[in-house]
This record gives sequence, C-alpha cells and structure tokens, in this order.
Amino acid sequence: MHAPGLAAEPWDCDLAADEPVVVMSRLAGVPMRGRALSDEQVGALAAALHRLHAAVPPEALGQVPPRPDLAAELVARIHRWTPRTRPDVSGPVAQAMDAGLAWLASAHLDEPGPPAVPRVLGAGDGNLANFLWDGSTVRIVDFEDSGRSDRPFELAEITEHVASWAEHPLDVSSFLGHFALTRAERGRLREYRRLLALVWLFLLLFDARNSNRRNPADAVERQSRRLRDLLG
Repeated sequence: MHAPGLAAEPWDCDLAADEPVVVMSRLAGVPMRGRALSDEQVGALAAALHRLHAAVPPEALGQVPPRPDLAAELVARIHRWTPRTRPDVSGPVAQAMDAGLAWLASAHLDEPGPPAVPRVLGAGDGNLANFLWDGSTVRIVDFEDSGRSDRPFELAEITEHVASWAEHPLDVSSFLGHFALTRAERGRLREYRRLLALVWLFLLLFDARNSNRRNPADAVERQSRRLRDLLG
C-alpha cells in the first residue's frame, strides 16, 4: 500500500505456529462512530479515503481480488431474503420494502457497472468505528473485507451504514462534497445508496427479530423512512 501511516503496519508474524499470530503496529486515535463530527473531522475522513482509494497504482489494482459483497452479490442476497422476510412486515416498513424491491427490479445492479467509473482499493466496511481520529488525521482499521471496488460503492458504504445515522448523523452533503465525482460516478452513487439502504432495512429487521440491541429500538422505522427518501 502506498499510503504510509494510513493503516497499521505488520511488524512480525508466525503463521506456522499452533496458534498463528500477526503482530501489527498500534494506531493512536478514537473511533468516529457515536460522535458528532466537526467539519474538520469530516474533511479528515474524506482525506483518508482519498489516500486509501489511490493507495494501489492502477497497474497493480487489476491484480487485487474484488472485495466481497459488491452490488451483484447484494442483489442476489436480497432475492434470497425477500421470500422469508416480506410476509412478516406491514405498514410503512412494508411499503418502503416494496418500493425498494420495485426499484431494484429495474435497476440492473447485478450487471457490470459503467466502464467510466474507475476502480479503487476499497476498505470494504463503512462502519465509522473503523476510522480513528487522532486529533488531526484519520487512520483506518479492519481490512478483512478490502479489495478492488469503485469509489461510488465505497462512499455509499459509509453514508448508508447504520453507524452514520443511528446516533450522531454524518453530514452526508458535506462529506460527499469533498469528492469531485464524475457524472457517471454521481449516477452510480445514487443507485448504490438506494441498494445499500434496502440491504440495511433487511439487516435491521433481522436484528429486531433476534432482539439484538446493538441499534436503537426505532432503527427499522427510521431506516424505512431513509429508504423512501432516497427513492424519491
């Protein structure tokens, strides 16, 4: 990676041990999740992503495997989830889900994206807990799902993650304003935000069904409204 200091560095490893171990450097900073972010912090978050997205030269990026859970995989997952989830929801949540599914049927996101959208190295997880603020810069942890992606998908991963709105909402307009997106990227970003909002509606429904207390009690209802807003 050509972005020194952006992430932890491997110092040592013993992969042949009975309990394999990798020793990494320790990063200073506090997670950005659950905090009201200042303009400076939002700018630093965007700057860290700029560095990450450009960390692997284009000639090397082609050899990097795609990150998991890109658009086509998410579409397939929604198709598997729907028959066992839709019968159990009603009211505004069902209306939002139906609107999302109707949109998805005509969005063709399981097909290759436009070639005009360049590929980048993506972290693969938009949870703000993976971004550490040290008082002046942002560093990134948790690369287990990293891989080749594109910039609109990685930005949507952050804006639509529950961590970006459940507690102190991320200023999405300010955040996205730090990226000079092309017309093709802007169009793809809109579609990816809708897709990921629909995915999160399902995920939050699963959490609620399992009495998972990681997220606010009204998270499903709030997410259904967010999805409807994104669908327009």
